[in-house]
Amino acid sequence: MADLFDSAPEGGRAKAGPRPLADKLRPKTLGELIGQPKVIGPDAPLTVMLASGTLTSLVFWGPPGVGKTTIARLLADETDLHFVQISAIFSGVADLKKVFEAAKHRHANGQGTLLFVDEIHRFNKAQQDGFLPFMEDGTILLVGATTENPSFELNAALLSRAQVLVLERLGLADLEKLAQRAEKELGRALPLDGHAREALLEMADGDGRALLGLIEQVNAWSLTGKLDREALAKRLMRRAAKYDKSGDEHYNLISALHKSVRGSDPDAALYWFARMLEGGEDPRFLARRLTRMAVEDIGLADMQAQDVCLQSWQTYERLGSPEGELALAQAVIYLALAPKSNAAYVAYKGARKEAKRTGSEPPPKHILNAPTSLMSDQGYGAGYAYDHDAENGFSGQNYFPETMKRPVLYQPVERGFERELKKRVDWFAKQRLSRQKAGKT
Repeated sequence: MADLFDSAPEGGRAKAGPRPLADKLRPKTLGELIGQPKVIGPDAPLTVMLASGTLTSLVFWGPPGVGKTTIARLLADETDLHFVQISAIFSGVADLKKVFEAAKHRHANGQGTLLFVDEIHRFNKAQQDGFLPFMEDGTILLVGATTENPSFELNAALLSRAQVLVLERLGLADLEKLAQRAEKELGRALPLDGHAREALLEMADGDGRALLGLIEQVNAWSLTGKLDREALAKRLMRRAAKYDKSGDEHYNLISALHKSVRGSDPDAALYWFARMLEGGEDPRFLARRLTRMAVEDIGLADMQAQDVCLQSWQTYERLGSPEGELALAQAVIYLALAPKSNAAYVAYKGARKEAKRTGSEPPPKHILNAPTSLMSDQGYGAGYAYDHDAENGFSGQNYFPETMKRPVLYQPVERGFERELKKRVDWFAKQRLSRQKAGKT
C-alpha cells in the first residue's frame, strides 16, 4: 500500500506512460498558480503564513479543478515537509494507521509530514477524530480538501485545529491564461475562432482540470482550418453543471431562487429555476418551495399567489415533463412580480411566541360558553357583547386572557391587498380605543 500514500517514486519502476496535460502543466511554485488571489495573493492567508513560518493545518473548501491538490503539494515543497496524499474514498482505518506510523517514524528522525487528505468529508466522525492527536503533537500537518461545506461535514474538534480557506471556481480570464499556457506546452494554437474559444472556456464551467482535458481533445483532432462555435458544439459535449441534489449546491441554488423572488427580479428567479431543472432537480420540490414563497413572502398582499402556485403544481402533475415545467415557470414570474409582505408570517411567529410565553392562561370568561348552570354561576358568558348587535358590527371587547397585555401581532404593509387590510386594522384599532375611553368595554 506504500505507493498509494507516498508521493516519492518507487525504485525499479518501469518507465512511466504518457502524462496528461494537467500533470505536465502542474505549477512548480505557488507563484505559477492561476487564480485564487484571496488565498495566495499578496497579504492573503497562505502568503502570510509562509512568510512568517507559521503554517497551520488547513482545510481547502472549493469546487473541483481549482487547485486544492496542487497548492497542498507546493506547500510541502515550500516547507520541506514530506508530502503524503490519500483519498478518503479509498482509505480505511488500517490505511490511516500505516500513514500515522510512517509519519511518527519520520517525526522521530526530524522530518515532518504534510498529509493531504482529498475528500476529507468522506471520513466519519471517529475517523476524523483519529487525526487529532497527530495534529496536536506535530506528527502531521493536515491539509484536507473538500467540495462540501466544512461546517456541516467536518466535526468541530478538527475544525478548531485547522483554518478553512475557500477556493473559488476559475473565472474566464483565469481559464484563458491556462489555455494559453497549454498552447505553449503543446507548441501550437488551438484551431478555434474567437467565439469557439470562448465556448470552450465556458464548457469547462470554472474547472481548470476539465479545461485541460477539453484542450487535449481539441488538440488531437486533425484540422486544417478553425472551428466556429457551432462546429465545436457538435464535436464536444458541454460539461454538466455541478449540482448535487442533496448537497451544498442544492441549498445554494434554492436560496438564490427564493431570494430572487423575494427581491422581485423575475429574470434572476427564472435563471436559478432553470439552473436547478438543468441539474436534475425534481420539479415537485420546486413546486412545493414556490408555494412556500407565496405563503412566506407574499402572504395577504396578493392572496391569488397561493392559488397560482397550487394550480401550476397541479398542472405539472397532469402534464408531466417537460411541458409541465412551463406552468411552474409562470408561477416563478408571478411570484417575483407580486407585491411582497411577510406581515402574516411575522404575526404567526409572534403569536407562537406569545402562546409559549403565556402558557395555560384561560380565555376571559365573557367569551366562554355556559352550557350548564354551574358554568353560568361561575360567570361563563357573563357580559358577552354580540358583535352583530353592536354599532358598526363591532363590540371592541377584549378577547385575550385577562392577565395578558394586548400585543400587536399583525402589522400589514402598504403594498398590494394589504393596503386595504391595513385600513381595516387601523379602523378597528381606532374603534376599540374609542370604546375603551367611553368605558363600553
